[in-house]
Amino acid sequence: MSDPRQRAAEAQTLLADLIAAARKAGAETADAVYHESRSLSAGVRLGQPEDVESSESRDLGLRVLVGRRQACVSTTDFSPAAQRDLIERAVSMARAAPEDAYCGLPDPSQLATAPVDLDLFDGVELEMPQLLERARAAEAAALEVSGVTNSEGGSAGRGFGLSVYANSLGFSGAGWNGSHSISAAAIAGRDTGMERDWDYEAKTHFDELPDPASVGRKAGERAVRRLNPRKLDSAAMPIVYDPRVATSLVGHLASAVNGAAVARGTSFLKDRLGQMVFAPGIRIVDDPLRRRGFRSRWFDMEGVARQTRALVEDGRLTTWLLDCGTARQLGMATTGHASRGMSSPPSPAPTNIYLAPGRQSPAELMADIREGLYVTELIGMGVNGVTGDYSRGAAGFVIRNGELAEPVSEITIAGNLKEMFAHLVPANDLEFRFGTDAPTLRVDGMTVAGR
Repeated sequence: MSDPRQRAAEAQTLLADLIAAARKAGAETADAVYHESRSLSAGVRLGQPEDVESSESRDLGLRVLVGRRQACVSTTDFSPAAQRDLIERAVSMARAAPEDAYCGLPDPSQLATAPVDLDLFDGVELEMPQLLERARAAEAAALEVSGVTNSEGGSAGRGFGLSVYANSLGFSGAGWNGSHSISAAAIAGRDTGMERDWDYEAKTHFDELPDPASVGRKAGERAVRRLNPRKLDSAAMPIVYDPRVATSLVGHLASAVNGAAVARGTSFLKDRLGQMVFAPGIRIVDDPLRRRGFRSRWFDMEGVARQTRALVEDGRLTTWLLDCGTARQLGMATTGHASRGMSSPPSPAPTNIYLAPGRQSPAELMADIREGLYVTELIGMGVNGVTGDYSRGAAGFVIRNGELAEPVSEITIAGNLKEMFAHLVPANDLEFRFGTDAPTLRVDGMTVAGR
């Protein structure tokens, strides 16, 4: 790959020229986004290549504003003629668009001014033979686990991308990000008694990935542990969420505090700003400046400076996730959470969001549970964002006298997120693995529907 700094500088020059031309064509203000990416992945099953994929893309997006009217257009054609056509279409569409009282660029005082090196790109580019070798190692380790009878395969991948944003206020920012991944899925048992499970790891830097064999072994051990599940009797009981599914509860909070949902009145938390939503001590943080974080960036897609902030502090809801448009609609200031597609206006979205760990270990968190459910898998999307009603298919293990016992499946867990948040207790095992992270979580008083 050519010099990353040079590539970023070239993209920034491209956007600056595009914006200048748009203003000459009649746009009062404008902004533009550029994204390029390259990825390579290899999948094997029973040692043989099954999925081998390579992709490259370059995209250009332009938003122009004429008064309170805006239009967004995009292209993958970077020729001068295509760019002229892009500008003409955008200005013409903006003049014909309905007025939007809330659209517009940020106040210049809100723009980011100091780039932050978040170390998101290591420059490591594994080639296909290396990826195949890693995928085979993960799968082989899964198949070596006693009780594993088949495989759904192993995979390895790498990718990187460049994102650039610029606007007519003079802001221009660029950032590279990379990713490396390894996964495996194993099947245990035979005939109608088969069970499957998986493991997956991803990092921005290759040297932080675990050994492929450890990923495969974990997938195999999880599959074997799920053999011979039974149904659970229907009852109200404590539920403990494994970290890999506990993240979903943090995701539901992020959706509920999204400024777009709040402005529409479609969030079950729309009237709870400044109020206690969780128990005292609970802290949920959005951190766009985390070093090597998957969603880290020092500016948002409106050029606004980003900062780490607690969405929930000591149980109290402190803020919404806002871009400039939703902030104006709600009479507030942007929180620097604007995201952006190539052909759509900005909208708010979380960055690296996590629920801070508690003081108890997972074992201590479960110690007083006579009978409960430890959830390792969730099925379906039965969450009502307007009311907070929650109903998901689930599988996992019985908790009996504080210990994990036999596996269970074909059950449904239900409650309401308002009550679930209020009774949520975290363990101390938080790990930063993805863009949304949480430790083991306990929620009392939920309903389990089984046999």
